[in-house]
Amino acid sequence: MSKSELAMAYAPNLTVQGAVNRLMDWIRRNSELTDALYRTGYRKQQKMLTSLQVRTICSYLGEP
Repeated sequence: MSKSELAMAYAPNLTVQGAVNRLMDWIRRNSELTDALYRTGYRKQQKMLTSLQVRTICSYLGEP
């Protein structure tokens, strides 16, 4: 799943860039989520997320 697809699932009322910015802000502000993502091999510049990374984000933020 792309980062933008996941972001739009969380914020369908925003533009794609606005939704991605919001998702990244949520990730940055949650140090436990950030650490968990980096343990999955996540890199900030990634455009595509692995299924494990999507599950990790959803486990911290809830289902979109």
